[in-house]
Amino acid sequence: MALSTTQVPVIPAKDELADAVVEMVQDWVLKASQQKNSKAANRLSGLLQDPNGLDFAVGFVDGVIRPESLKVAANNLYRLRKITPKFLPWILRLLVSVGAHLARPFPSIVIPIARVVLRSFVSHLVIDASPAKLKKSIRNLASSGSTLNINLLGEAVLGKKEADRRLHKIMEVLSRSDVEYVSVKVSAIVAPHSPWSFDETVLDVVERLTPLYRIAIESDNPKFINLDMEEYHDLDMTIAVFKGILSQPEFQSLSAGIVLQAYLPDALRAMIDIQQFAASRVLSGGAPVKVRVVKGANLPMEKVDAETHGWPLATVESKAAADANYKRVLNYALTEDRVQNVRVGVAGHNLFDLAFAWLLASQRGAQVGMDFEMLLGMAETQANVVKETVGSLVLYTPIVHPQEFDVAIAYLIRRLEEGASKENFLSSAFQLTNPDVFKIERERFQVSLTMLDKDIPIPNRLQDRHNDLAFAPADGFSNAPDTDPSLAGNRSWAYQIMAQAQTRELGIEAVANQTVDQEQVLEDLISQTAASGKHWGQVPARERAKKLHQVGVAIEANRSKLIEVAMSEAGKTLDQADVEISEAIDFAHYYAERAVDLEKIDGATPVPYALTVVTPPWNFPIAIPAGGALAALAAGSAVIFKPAGAAARCGAVLGEIIADVFDGDVFAPIQISESGLGEKLLAHSSVDQVILTGGYETAELFKKFNPSMRLLAETSGKNAIIVTESADYDLAAKDIAQSAFGHAGQKCSASSLVILVGSVSKSKRFFRQLEDAVQSLHVGYPEDPRTQMGPLIAAPEGKLLAGLTRLERGERWFVKPEKLDDTGKLWSPGIRTHVLPGAVSHMTEYFGPIVSIMTTRSLEGAIALQNAVAYGLTSGIHSLDQTEIDAWLNTIQAGNLYVNRGITGAIVERQPFGGWKRSSVGPGAKAGGPNYLATLTGWEKSKANPISEIKNKFVNQLLAAEQLGDRSDQEIEFLIRSARSDQDALDGIFRKKTDPSALESERNVLRYLRSDCALRIDASSMSIEALRSILAVLALESGEISLMSIEPELAWLLSKAGIRVRIENSDEFIARKKSHPSRIRLVGHQSEADISGQLLGVDIALYQGPVTESGHLELLPYFKEQAVTVTAHRFGTPVKFVADLDI
Repeated sequence: MALSTTQVPVIPAKDELADAVVEMVQDWVLKASQQKNSKAANRLSGLLQDPNGLDFAVGFVDGVIRPESLKVAANNLYRLRKITPKFLPWILRLLVSVGAHLARPFPSIVIPIARVVLRSFVSHLVIDASPAKLKKSIRNLASSGSTLNINLLGEAVLGKKEADRRLHKIMEVLSRSDVEYVSVKVSAIVAPHSPWSFDETVLDVVERLTPLYRIAIESDNPKFINLDMEEYHDLDMTIAVFKGILSQPEFQSLSAGIVLQAYLPDALRAMIDIQQFAASRVLSGGAPVKVRVVKGANLPMEKVDAETHGWPLATVESKAAADANYKRVLNYALTEDRVQNVRVGVAGHNLFDLAFAWLLASQRGAQVGMDFEMLLGMAETQANVVKETVGSLVLYTPIVHPQEFDVAIAYLIRRLEEGASKENFLSSAFQLTNPDVFKIERERFQVSLTMLDKDIPIPNRLQDRHNDLAFAPADGFSNAPDTDPSLAGNRSWAYQIMAQAQTRELGIEAVANQTVDQEQVLEDLISQTAASGKHWGQVPARERAKKLHQVGVAIEANRSKLIEVAMSEAGKTLDQADVEISEAIDFAHYYAERAVDLEKIDGATPVPYALTVVTPPWNFPIAIPAGGALAALAAGSAVIFKPAGAAARCGAVLGEIIADVFDGDVFAPIQISESGLGEKLLAHSSVDQVILTGGYETAELFKKFNPSMRLLAETSGKNAIIVTESADYDLAAKDIAQSAFGHAGQKCSASSLVILVGSVSKSKRFFRQLEDAVQSLHVGYPEDPRTQMGPLIAAPEGKLLAGLTRLERGERWFVKPEKLDDTGKLWSPGIRTHVLPGAVSHMTEYFGPIVSIMTTRSLEGAIALQNAVAYGLTSGIHSLDQTEIDAWLNTIQAGNLYVNRGITGAIVERQPFGGWKRSSVGPGAKAGGPNYLATLTGWEKSKANPISEIKNKFVNQLLAAEQLGDRSDQEIEFLIRSARSDQDALDGIFRKKTDPSALESERNVLRYLRSDCALRIDASSMSIEALRSILAVLALESGEISLMSIEPELAWLLSKAGIRVRIENSDEFIARKKSHPSRIRLVGHQSEADISGQLLGVDIALYQGPVTESGHLELLPYFKEQAVTVTAHRFGTPVKFVADLDI
């Protein structure tokens, strides 16, 4: 009886089949051992078995062949000399050594020779695509009776031009008379698209590929096109494209193929889907299709994708499970009836799997409907004996043009790693005559066979925003997962949001309800909220934390509503809005946990401020408003929440969600219709502090409203990405386009400056890729699923309009921005070149889709150009040279640093966000980091319980001197506890570098660097509090102390310890700090009256709270936080030197 298309057949006599498989493999191994390996095979075998072989090969391909700069290639070759594989003939090892030493003085001679010689190591894995050589290679390979599955490799496709070029080249290859079979990746023939434009992209790809399939069907002998599979996010799309093309009537008689990866639990469901499609096609008179079944070769990047977004790993849990699922798919497909519809390509090098498939198919009469497929150049003698048994082979044959050989890096790394991985059969392929090695592989086969069952596996990723339940993290904090566009349910959910965003205007009623237009109403609101704040501040931290967790759940439950309003009002594309909602959820849960931590700070007790005003920006209309409000609430303060007018509806909707969780007037969302009321709010005496995210000029304006305002602000950024000669130019171009033009450049972290070092400025490839990436961005409104860059919040004016329309002396448009519609809000991206140091576009934050490119001869020059700007928010570097990265890390002046990735998209806890210099105003700390809440509350001293012994000899000397003086026992104990608490803080916080996320694919380190904070003791006598503050500076072993007077003995000790002492009165100190602003820790009864009232500029951060015993709090002003993010992989493969970086 025929099976239904969803039934999985039983394997009869499984044990007997297993025995027969083992016997066949033993025979194959014996026969293969009697054949002579080619020189290339011997080289590959030696390479994979040598301890340094893989590192050498990957290092050579990526470090010597890839770089355009011969100088960089020479330096990399010199480094590789230490790990030259021992299996190489002595003469070749000598040549490597001599060449490495000569490469640096003579790179133009040595490097081309080295590239030619050492490229031979992998030349049998990737074929030269130049016409004459390709013809010869095809003739030689085909003479053995194998079919060649040609796969043209090429540059990374960042835009439409390269996609068109690649498609044209593939069409040329397919049109050759000696080519009958090609593989095509969807990502190779279409420009990067919005992840939420599934339907539109499928139609686009089908249209683009149709001419290629016409070549196949119109040839004298119809040719075969195979759609390759890439990562999990391509699974549904590739299948949809495959079915879409073959559903066209003109291709009814054409047989074509697709790849399925068995390490995905989804593989069997996909095979069933294709079987059903093919059965219907054949029934209606169409040609059968083919599925090439592989294990899967993108596991490293699948891991990167999963851990970066907080998704489950798409693949099965182990290599054994992948082996079992491979057999599960073959077991389903290899029946006499099913191979009439779907021919099966059994692809791989595991002899046990190949024998299993062959013998299983023979039991069922399905051998006529199968091919055996292997990789070119891998385990050639085994391939030969398998071919003798099964009749023929299909060889997967990558080809690449010589001038583009470096683009084969990703493919070669995968192939070499497969061969070196101990879990992979290929690592044992050359040693199977060893009984112990054979036993290991036999047992692996038997284990996978026992795991084989009739179940249809459930995918690992089941997220469906239609049905999601929102809940708080079960234990501690974890980042909220973003929405996965790979899943059909989520895509349906997203299309619904985009449709609603076109027809609804959420939040209008909420704005009206929250609007305050009378002074007395505002006065009453301030009074009521401040009164509620005093009560809220008395609520235990754990109770406050529960409320914040409830807010996090509520935001998650309203994800679709918040995305919709962010799209319709603020112009956010769905991909930009979704991650913003995740960030808002993270803020709620993270600050809930940190609220509890406030009460654990040793040596101080929080004294919450009653009332905080939160004034967030329009460019992040959900996440930043939520973050500011929830942080203040977590710290025990009531909040008046006043969103930006340009994002009023977003703020109103968010405000309603938060307000529903809290009782009374603890959280008051308002809209102000008249600017004078805004000034009255900010200047009101009941307002204890203001949290601002906005421009530096806005911070200055706020201070004018109320000069004594306690203002904590994250302000502007003029952020740069530096590209050195050792960079991966394709990756750099991709990240620049993403960092500069996401949300139309309207991010404070956006890269509006690119600095090219050395020969990068002359690289045709870099500029070609950058131009292609930028010009291919789909600019539109967020309701269009294809949109990658949305509109400006308003028609540009002032400095932004100038940046988009005017060039300065000597500058040129590399990509000229254009106004695209009558609203004035839609602009194409722009790039200007030949920007000179100090030019307006070098120093100005435009806050729009405009990038300035500068050039310099050296990395030091690039760092100087970046540091020359007044801001220090984010900065990035693209370099694969450890020395360069270390130099940059040690000298760049910015709060968030990014290495070999984009510089936007900071994630709560993983990359706490906040800048240096004019990018930060007030005595704050990084948002989404461990110290932020501590800066949002007042403190009073309490008795510390330190655990450390004092290590600083000067601190001990001062304490000893004070014990001999007339201090009371209580005062001495206070000083000793404080000094020990300082030691606790230094050892446990400020001298530690933490990476709480602990990702494998990325290092995310929070570190502390010394700030410019000066201690000012503004009193005529040395109080115990002043002495305690001096102990803190002394523990740091450097710093500045300003006093009105000092005892000679103390002055001598401080000088000996390296502390700079200034004796000056208040007027002198004020005058000096006005001309040279810095952080200031103020101590003394006269501080507030004599100093803080006069040091009112936004460039001076005043720390003037009571002196406590807490080392954590007292030392915090003397440190700047810096978050460093480093991509730790190349194509998913770990980069070893990343662990050794000086972070």
